[in-house]
Amino acid sequence: QVQVVESGGGLVQAGGSLRLSCAASGRTFSHYPMGWFRQAPGKEREFVAAISWSGGSTSYADSVKGRFTISKDNAKNMVYLQMNSLNAEDTAVYYCAVDGNSFGVERTQAIEYEYWGQGTQVTVSS
Repeated sequence: QVQVVESGGGLVQAGGSLRLSCAASGRTFSHYPMGWFRQAPGKEREFVAAISWSGGSTSYADSVKGRFTISKDNAKNMVYLQMNSLNAEDTAVYYCAVDGNSFGVERTQAIEYEYWGQGTQVTVSS
């Protein structure tokens, strides 16, 4: 059974940092690209960052580029999202997702992702 579990969310002041973690099990996740998405209240889910199966290439939404960093530890089946210089607009539930295509490049569309976690809340106070 596939499981995707996020952790690391919380309340942080504007300008602060958080590191989200995503643990995946039930499949050889080292073979799959992975991504982070977020959904703020009243808004649609949006792409944040993605990483290729090898970890060799990444993609970011313009709104987080230069502030967020996605990384992947294939030995541990873990994906991380380091978030720096947080602002109120980053407040959302953050979701980790596993792409449906093995050995693929990173993709930005939610429909491409097969497995999702339950999400972790990130709240940035101004």
